[in-house]
Amino acid sequence: MHKWIGGFLFGICIISASLAQGARIKDLSELQGVRDNQLIGYGLVVGLNDTGDSSNMKLTMDTVANLMENLGMTVDRRAIKVKNVAAVVVTASLPPFAKAGTKIDVVVSSLGDADSLSGGTLLRTPLLGPDQNVYALAQGPVIVGGFSIGGQAAQIEKNHPTVGRIPDGGMVEQEVPFVLPAEGKFVFNLRDADFTTISRMTNVINTEFRQEIAQPLDSRSLVVNLPSTYNAGPVQFLSHVENLEVETDSKARIVINERTGTIVIGSNVRISTVAVAHGNIKLTIKESAFVSQPMSFSPHGRTVIIPDTEIEVQEEDSRFVVMERGVSVGDLAGALNAIGVTPRDVIAIFQAIKAAGAMQAELVIL
Repeated sequence: MHKWIGGFLFGICIISASLAQGARIKDLSELQGVRDNQLIGYGLVVGLNDTGDSSNMKLTMDTVANLMENLGMTVDRRAIKVKNVAAVVVTASLPPFAKAGTKIDVVVSSLGDADSLSGGTLLRTPLLGPDQNVYALAQGPVIVGGFSIGGQAAQIEKNHPTVGRIPDGGMVEQEVPFVLPAEGKFVFNLRDADFTTISRMTNVINTEFRQEIAQPLDSRSLVVNLPSTYNAGPVQFLSHVENLEVETDSKARIVINERTGTIVIGSNVRISTVAVAHGNIKLTIKESAFVSQPMSFSPHGRTVIIPDTEIEVQEEDSRFVVMERGVSVGDLAGALNAIGVTPRDVIAIFQAIKAAGAMQAELVIL
């Protein structure tokens, strides 16, 4: 186990170092204006096996009645039973440059008190954008990655049966207009703001095109002017720019997930001079019974069972390990491996080092 921890932390060092060699601009930033758009709609899922909304859901009953009336049928709303129908909210993400006829995935979520959407089919549902215009239509069988089975006294449920997906269930009906800037000024926004990275990106672009066409605006945004040689081909220019590699930089950070014991350490983490002691307490409790009974042929007395408890506490010898100022992740991994710690212990040690003010890194606890 201890060797595995050391190898795990050392592997993180290697991965972080390799990533620091360079990343494409397209993987670090996004072109301003080129983004997804969120769509939402309200619809009905039909064909459920008695797992739909109950009769208490007046919204579902009214929707079914309106649907039938729009189809040219007259129904008595009081006689509608909706146990095989569920009211749902349909959401989707409209990708940039999506054209009419493009298919997109949609997510279907129960709005009422349905037990499961398994086996149901979503009826045609308009998907609206923030401007309340219809940009896509959704319809198709719902795929649910779970189930819910129950009776009067017990119920078994796996995953989340009231949320499902329809792959390629949405059809784009209207395009989101986007035109490349006519003046030839393109703005790239970093996903993680950093002055060092934005400065390196500027130098890489200017060096590649041998002219000062890139200018940083702040730690996140960079404006790039279209060179005159690319006036007839801005798409080719953007393709060239986004494939340039930049050596990235980031804050020193340690991410810890206490629930799973996962620890991820960045390559820039540094530790000031600090001494760490590690010791485990071993507690052993043994239960036994002592039987006391009278001597043979004794006229008086009775057999008595006396419980006996033995408690033993052992504490392993603690060893102080001194980590010098400015040690790297590899040195830290070796030091922790030397005192024989588990991932849970590493979490406690990191929190203590951070509290002592000896860790030059951000500690993120999930």
